[in-house]
Amino acid sequence: MNLDKIDLAILEVLQRDARTSLQALSSQVGLTSSPCWARIKRMEEAGVIEGYSVRVNAEHIGLRETVIVQVTLDNHSDEALFEFGRALQAIPEVLEAFLVSGDYDYYIRIAVQDTRDYERLLREQLYKIPGIRHSKSSFVLRSLKQSMLPLRR
Repeated sequence: MNLDKIDLAILEVLQRDARTSLQALSSQVGLTSSPCWARIKRMEEAGVIEGYSVRVNAEHIGLRETVIVQVTLDNHSDEALFEFGRALQAIPEVLEAFLVSGDYDYYIRIAVQDTRDYERLLREQLYKIPGIRHSKSSFVLRSLKQSMLPLRR
């Protein structure tokens, strides 16, 4: 799908605040409500807009620690990669998982209450996934930037 400057402006506003009213959004991008709504619907149908969500402050719900886990697998077959990804999907504490190039196969971002909760997660869930050869954990000390997608105009 080809996006023009107005589409990108709409996406930028929605990334900042998906609850922006159609009237305010239309005004910010220089359209009336009907064509603005039509563009949003077109981008939803094309899969450019995948959905709408709420950002929750993890600390406010008791998840004070973020851990980045690097994992290497024993086997790199399509089936092994699929099964590992499926197992990660079943662990609610796993926020993101990336299959990457380099020394490790996966980078995984996990939210937990504290170090004891992380140790429980390792024992009860992560290390029960077959095929893990090696892992390395790093606790996030401070989040410096969490951003939206860079939209080029």
